Amino acid sequence: MESLKSLLLLLLPLLVFTLVIAENVNGEKRLLVLKHSDVHGEVGGHSRRCSPPHKSKSSNGATTTLEMKHQSRRRHHLNPSQQLLSDEARAQSIQSRATAAAATATAEESAQVPLTSGVKLQTLNYVVTIELAAKKRTLIVDTGSDLTWIQCKPCSYCYSQQDPLFDPSLSPSYHPIPCSSPTCTTLPFSPSPSPSCATPSTTCAYALSYGDGSYTRGDLARDTLTIANATAEGFVFGCGRSNRGLFGGASGLVGLGRSSLSLVSQTSARFGGLFSYCLPSKAYDSSGSLTLGANYSVYRNETQLMFTRMVLNPRGSEGEFLRQFSAYPVAPGFSILDTCFNLTGYDEVEVPTLRMRFEGDVEVRVDVSGALYFVKRDASQVCLALASLTYEDDLGIIGNYQQKNLRVVYDTKQSVVGFAEENCSYS
Repeated sequence: MESLKSLLLLLLPLLVFTLVIAENVNGEKRLLVLKHSDVHGEVGGHSRRCSPPHKSKSSNGATTTLEMKHQSRRRHHLNPSQQLLSDEARAQSIQSRATAAAATATAEESAQVPLTSGVKLQTLNYVVTIELAAKKRTLIVDTGSDLTWIQCKPCSYCYSQQDPLFDPSLSPSYHPIPCSSPTCTTLPFSPSPSPSCATPSTTCAYALSYGDGSYTRGDLARDTLTIANATAEGFVFGCGRSNRGLFGGASGLVGLGRSSLSLVSQTSARFGGLFSYCLPSKAYDSSGSLTLGANYSVYRNETQLMFTRMVLNPRGSEGEFLRQFSAYPVAPGFSILDTCFNLTGYDEVEVPTLRMRFEGDVEVRVDVSGALYFVKRDASQVCLALASLTYEDDLGIIGNYQQKNLRVVYDTKQSVVGFAEENCSYS
């Protein structure tokens, strides 16, 4: 099996800022108990083990907690292969955007909300529940995009969602943004061709497409956003009138990117442009957290936070993982995953520790549940959760699959990102 020299960590819909990544293994291994493993990589118990493979049958200030959850145990509309191909399309979209782009903030308060798996809403993205226009909305979390949007009435095409559709006419705090507004004239995702601004009061239109073919189109507006006990009046968001794609039953999407329209940027005066999240390893029945602000006292990290710059230069990774895992039988590749094994008949396997190395000697260990992707429930096809980069100079992208049980901290003003190991199952 050919070693991979440029790897892309398996991209499930939650994306992070593009960073330099390189993986290496120093001989440490962790035990993966197969009888507790579920299909598509949901892993039960694990512990540390250092031996060769063998075959055997309060915070200070305001604090708000947003729960991040998965949506449904079954993905009804996509099979696993389609999910991976969708992830690859999103990765290519991020590559193009990143190529075109070229001391920590001290916010006095923070807002923390539960972050949970979205599998009950038929999506593999993580979701949070916030209030927009005085109503609770369950939204997909995406660090790879900027605009926050929800589905609105009247809707020319809206997919089925769990919450009632938002009716702007019932919200006294709803204000459409006119096309003559600077917010609209500098909009990076205007419809093409751009609609004419017939009068200064004509509503600003937006059109946003994602790499997997999903899209949202509608009007730009302002309304009141509440994250736990933190309120932002006049929050700019998209009121989606035509929306298609892989959003499951979520009401829309919250964008945590770096443009002026992202949630992080719009609340930077209050939270300092800093946010973090912690993804639980057991996606279906536990909650992690999404935190806005620099209040580190709400974290439960088990290792010290280590920060590195957000940079764009790619670096290769080695095939050491494959060498240490070579004792196990090979299985056919699956979709974009070309390194797979047949673990039928093994009650447990010892998985080489997968590490990501960043600039400044920052090293992050991937949780064992994020190293392997279970294609088949009987473990006859278990794949290394890494996909090859298309080109040598592509950026490494870390998907949510590898971020389980990590506290990931973004300081957008200082352009640094931090990592620490943490037990992310808050409930």
